[in-house]
Amino acid sequence: MTPFLTSDTSLAGELAALVNRVYAEAEKGIWLQGGARTTEAEVAGLIAAGEIAVARSDGRVVGSVRVHRLEDGAGEFGMLVAAPEERGTGIGTDLVSFAEDWARSAGAREMQLELLVPQEWNHPVKEFLRRWYTRIGYRHVRTDDLESAYPHLVPHLACPCDFLVFRKTLDPNE
Repeated sequence: MTPFLTSDTSLAGELAALVNRVYAEAEKGIWLQGGARTTEAEVAGLIAAGEIAVARSDGRVVGSVRVHRLEDGAGEFGMLVAAPEERGTGIGTDLVSFAEDWARSAGAREMQLELLVPQEWNHPVKEFLRRWYTRIGYRHVRTDDLESAYPHLVPHLACPCDFLVFRKTLDPNE
């Protein structure tokens, strides 16, 4: 299973459904009920922009990740998902490796990710992800206020949140 950037916008509905299904569980209690992480139109736009990579297993889409460049030249990945029935098979690791390789090939020296976390309680999935990202070389570089960075999201939150920004230096020789 080798992730690849896709230009197939016909996958937008399937990918949006996967992202929303995974995030509904992974961010349970953070968002007001009925909210969705993304839309088919947003995913189609990201695919058209060359920012979505997919992972397939036996012809089925089993994961995806968004990759893009930041203004400071670093790469960033987000919307990382693995189908729940495929967890533990290395899809997440393969998608992060793809994102890092993509960033290196684009000349980035660092990779960034953001992790949404509740301010007043520890979310078990977010704590798992924090430990995993740290274990694979990401370091927490700052905590940003969601209201300042993404004010349009705040009305959809079920609790006050911040987002943790992680960065990893990319070895150009890897």
